[in-house]
Amino acid sequence: MGRWERALDAAGVHDPGLRADYGRQRQQVAAYKREVAVATGLLLPAALVPHVIAAAAFMHRTDTLLDSGPAADRRAASARWERKVSESLAAGRSDNPEIRPLLHSVEAHPGLRDRVVDYLAAATADLEFAGFATEDDYQRYVDGYSLPAFMVVATLLGPDGDQTAYRAACRTFIDAGQRLDFVNDLAEDLADGRLTLPAQTLAEHGVTRTDLEQARTGPAVLALLTDQLDRVDRTLTAGRAVIGLVPAAHRPMVRCLVRVDELTSAAARSAGAALLRRPASPGKFAALRLLGREYLRARRSPS
Repeated sequence: MGRWERALDAAGVHDPGLRADYGRQRQQVAAYKREVAVATGLLLPAALVPHVIAAAAFMHRTDTLLDSGPAADRRAASARWERKVSESLAAGRSDNPEIRPLLHSVEAHPGLRDRVVDYLAAATADLEFAGFATEDDYQRYVDGYSLPAFMVVATLLGPDGDQTAYRAACRTFIDAGQRLDFVNDLAEDLADGRLTLPAQTLAEHGVTRTDLEQARTGPAVLALLTDQLDRVDRTLTAGRAVIGLVPAAHRPMVRCLVRVDELTSAAARSAGAALLRRPASPGKFAALRLLGREYLRARRSPS
C-alpha cells in the first residue's frame, strides 16, 4: 500500500468513490503547485494530508473561477459555484465530485466550514479588483481576500480550539506572501492588464505604469522594487511567529511554507529589473534541500 492510500485510510476515507474524488483533487493540486502536493504528503501527519489536499483544491477551484474569462462570465461562474458549495454545506451531501471531498473534510474538521464560508463571501474583493490607490487599499485587500483565502488551508494546520493569536500571525505572514506575489508576478499581471502595486507607491518613487509595462530599468524602478522586497522581508521576519503557534507535528510544513517565501524573495531581489520580464523562483537544488531537511525533521519527532 502506497503513502497516499495509507493517508486516505488514516483520514477515514474508505468509500471507493470518495477515495477516487480525493485522488483527482490530489492530481489537480499537483498540476498547479506540485511542490505543495509533495510537501503536504511528506511533511504532514498522514491523517491530515487528504484534508489539506481537499482544502487546497477547493481554494484553487474558487480562485480559478474568479480569474478566468470576461468579468461578467467570472461573476456568473463564481455565483453558481458559491451557491453549489453553500447548498452542499447546508445539506451535508453533494453529488458533485469537486465538493464531496470538501464535505468529508468539513465533517472531520468542523472549523473548516466557517473558513470556506468566509472565503466564498470574500470572492467579490477579487472580482472587483481594479488596482490600489494607496497602501491602505492594499491592506484592505489582504484583510478582505488574501487572509480568508489563506485560512482555508491554514486553519487545518493551526492549533485546536481558539485560533485568535494564530490567525493574527497568519495575517502577518500572508501580508508578506501577497506582496511578494504581486512584486514577483508583476510582468504577468501587467500583461493581463492588472497593476497590483499601489499608485501612491509608484508616485513616491517617481515611477509610472508605462515605465513598468515597457520594462524600463532606471534607478527609480529598481528603488521601487527594492522597497517592496524590503517590506516583504520585514513582514516575513515577523510572520515567522506563525511557526511556533502550530502543533509540533505541523511545524515542518509551516517552516517550509515560510522558508519558500524567503527563498523566493531572495531570488526576486537577485533578479532585480528582470522581474519586469518574468517571475523569479528559487533554484531547484535549494528547494529540494529545504524539503529534505524538513522531511528529516518530520521523521525525527519534529519540534
